[in-house]
Parts: sequence; structure tokens; C-alpha cells
Amino acid sequence: MPRRTALEALERFRRDSAWSRQVMEALAEKNRLTRRDAALASRMFYGVLQNMVLCDFYIAGFARGKLEPKVQDILRLGVYQLLWMDRIPPRAAVSEAVDQCRALGYARAAGLVNAVLRRIGERKDDLPPVPGEGTPSYLSVRYSHPQWMVEALIALRGYEGAEAVLRADNEEPPVYIQPNTCRVTADALADMLQAERTATGLILPRGADIAGLDAFREGLFYVQDPAAHEAVLAAELAPGMRVLDACAAPGGKSFAAAIAMGNVGSVTARDILAKKLALVARGAERMGLDCIRCEPGDARDIAGGDYDAVFADVPCSGLGVIRKKPDIRYRPRTDLEGLPELQSELLEAAATAVRPGGRLVYSTCTWRRSENEAVTERFLAAHPEFTKTRERTFWPDRDGTDGFYLCRMDRANRI
Repeated sequence: MPRRTALEALERFRRDSAWSRQVMEALAEKNRLTRRDAALASRMFYGVLQNMVLCDFYIAGFARGKLEPKVQDILRLGVYQLLWMDRIPPRAAVSEAVDQCRALGYARAAGLVNAVLRRIGERKDDLPPVPGEGTPSYLSVRYSHPQWMVEALIALRGYEGAEAVLRADNEEPPVYIQPNTCRVTADALADMLQAERTATGLILPRGADIAGLDAFREGLFYVQDPAAHEAVLAAELAPGMRVLDACAAPGGKSFAAAIAMGNVGSVTARDILAKKLALVARGAERMGLDCIRCEPGDARDIAGGDYDAVFADVPCSGLGVIRKKPDIRYRPRTDLEGLPELQSELLEAAATAVRPGGRLVYSTCTWRRSENEAVTERFLAAHPEFTKTRERTFWPDRDGTDGFYLCRMDRANRI
């Protein structure tokens, strides 16, 4: 059932361009997978997405002619198991792929699938090399990213730097949590969960069932990447402040702000999606953070305010979180074109809520300059009352975090 579920997920992703996490959660529930089987199905599905272009390159080396889309998916799933999942016996991966062909009405392709996967398995340590080493096209195939994205990374980081980012995108990220220090110390929580202590948070053991942990149910921590946490720390909050989180869902910055203030003051968590805002409210209740007040609404409609700190963590391309959401790399480039304009609108509106002497923190989970520095530089040029006091881009290969950008801008202390 895990392989069948992973195959269904690949078909839905290919057919409907559905978001991978939503697809996987829905199918795991529909097929009534155990937690263990759901984890296996997820690993296979996400693993294929992370390496799909490379899988197709190997398949094309042994299969001639055009393949039916579902047969291609069956082969991709088989290749991933053969090359990246050492605990699955090659014979089982090949046999299951052949059985899937027959069960799904593609019996005529069963022989081809059997032959292709057997040959790839036999040549596992001597597969055809990806051509063009040293070029963007090589990186595009080797790490299964679109070439435009590879070229953009090379322009920012150089060839070796770009390759390091692409490699990190295909690795399993650590699960960072932040302690609710209103209820527990970081050291006590680390001991309780056998978590690794770092300067920027705790790392849970791999495979930990977060929702099943007593410490989670008791509100002792929340999940947040260190880079996003740093955006809150950059605001230098203190007890009693008034804070606005203009695009709050899923709530990490609101939680971090409330905890940084010792739950003394007020945090207004605003978001356009009521369903997601309800999750923020439940998280605040779970952690006992009663200084958080949820307010539905479009951040572009903010018109004035008197907040000490305003966070504008705006919608973005998400290129910095590809290792968590591998499907992002396959979204059409055209989907990104209108983002800087939207981001500028949100930043302009958020700025109206900052009191004189207050601070504004703009952030995204992408490394694209057009969504980051270009937006803040344009804003600062139009608003001399704001001064940039901190700016940083985080990288998964350098910092071990999500790819993330933050910029703190302080408003002059005058009316």
C-alpha cells in the first residue's frame, strides 16, 4: 500500500499540479495508512520529486520512445527505490513496479518496466554520467531543478555555491523547535526530548512524532526554523510592547514575539485566511500565550496604527524552502512574476502601522533579490523616515536553515 499511495500521489501531482503535502496527507487518510506506512509513502513520493529530472535521465538511457505518463511514474518510483533506498531489496522494487503495471491496466508495458529497472539496478554503480559537467544544464539534471533557477543561483553564488544550495535542497532538513520559555527552559526541554541543543533552537531526533509528544500537547514548544526565529529576534522586543504580525499564518512569528515579551504586552496576529488563522489561535491557546489576539483581514487593508514593531513576512516564491517542499521547483516561472508588486503593497501597508520610533521587519523564505533587496530598497527610497538597521540572507548550505531574507527598518522618532 505505501508504494501504491506514492504512485497515486505522483499521478495527482502530475495531473492536477496539486501541492505535495496536501496530496500526501489526503491519500494517507484515504488509504488508511499506518503511521509507519505513511512515512514510507511520503519518503518515496518526496524522494521522486527531489530527483525526478535525474530519474528521467536514467530512464531515457534504457527505455526508447515515448512512455505513458503513468508508466513513467512507475519507473520513477522504481528508480528512486533502486538508487536511493538501500533498505529495499532491488528484487522487491522491480517486482512491485511490474505488478503495478499489470494491476493498473498497463500489462503490455510490464516487460519494458522489468527490463529497464533490472538494467538500472545492475548498473547502479556504473550509470551513464550526466553530460555537460561545469554547465548550468548539468546542475539542472543532476539536482533536478529548472535551468532558470540554476542560472539565477549561479548569478548570486557562483557555480560552486549554486551547486551547494542545490545539493542542500535535496537533503532532508532537520526539524527545529523553539522552546516556550514562558513554561520551560531550553535545557530542560532538550533533556526531556533528547533533542540536540544549538545556538538557534533545538533539533528533534529524526522521525519524531511531533503531535504525539506530551511536551507539544502541553505547549512547551513550537516548530520554527532558526532563520524565521531570527527575524523576530531582530526586532529586539521587550515586555509590554505592542506588536503586529501582518501575515501571521502559520503563527511562528506571533508565538516567538509573545514569548520574547514574556507574554506581557499584545500581539495582533492578522491573516487573510480564516482557516489558517484558526490554527494560530489554537497554537496560542496550547502554549498559554494569551497576549496574542487573532484578527482576520488582508494585510493590504492595514491603514495606520501605533505598533512598536510590525512584521511583514510576505507571500513569496518559497525557493528557500524547496528542501521541505520539493514541488516548488516545478511551479511555472510565470507564477512568480507578480510577487514583487504584491510584496511592495504589503510592505507599504504594514509600514503605516509602525509608530514613530518603532521598527518594521520585512521577510521572505526565498533568496531571489527581486523579492528581497529590490523590494526593500525601493521602499526605503520612497520613505526616508525609515532607515535600514539590519539585513541578512540565510542559506541552507551555509547556515543549515531555510533560505530566508530579513530586513529591519526603523522609523524615525518624530511625528
